[in-house]
Amino acid sequence: MSLSDSELVRRAREGDVESFAVLVRRHYPGCMRFAVRMLRERADAEEAVQDAFASAYRALARYQERDRFGTWLMQILVNRCRSLLRGRSRGPALVPLDPAEAPEPAAEPTASPDDSWSDEVQDALMRLRPALREAVLLHYVDGYPCEEIARLTGAGVSAVKMRVKRGREQLRTLLQERYDGRRMLEGDRA
Repeated sequence: MSLSDSELVRRAREGDVESFAVLVRRHYPGCMRFAVRMLRERADAEEAVQDAFASAYRALARYQERDRFGTWLMQILVNRCRSLLRGRSRGPALVPLDPAEAPEPAAEPTASPDDSWSDEVQDALMRLRPALREAVLLHYVDGYPCEEIARLTGAGVSAVKMRVKRGREQLRTLLQERYDGRRMLEGDRA
């Protein structure tokens, strides 16, 4: 019989380290999927996820049981990813304008056929502003409703809805441009 997150948190608060390890194993794959897609660089994603779990462990005493543990943890992870992205913005550009200069895509943390994304989708996602990418990933990939995304990100519900809408529209436009460009190239070869 599997224990609920709430029961595992209660046990971890009482000093049961194995209970927290179960929480890590339970939530690690979803956290890595989000972080890899948000940050693109696997090393950065691993750092963000490890930092999020370490922060969560240190903050267990402040965890409110009215919240779902996964949502609370994701809020910590979102903030860590934002910090890493801010650090990048002071350095080189996140995504080169020339697609030929784009870095190799990071390997997915889990390799299931349902979860693999094409390079085109990942490249298009990385071209979205971080706030839009964050909203699209949380809503369409992780399945959070806009109200919960608002709690996770600290944005208003209407702002989240607009970010999801704009992110979806920009993603569609970017993918359509890429598809149209490929069709034109193939037409030139024929």
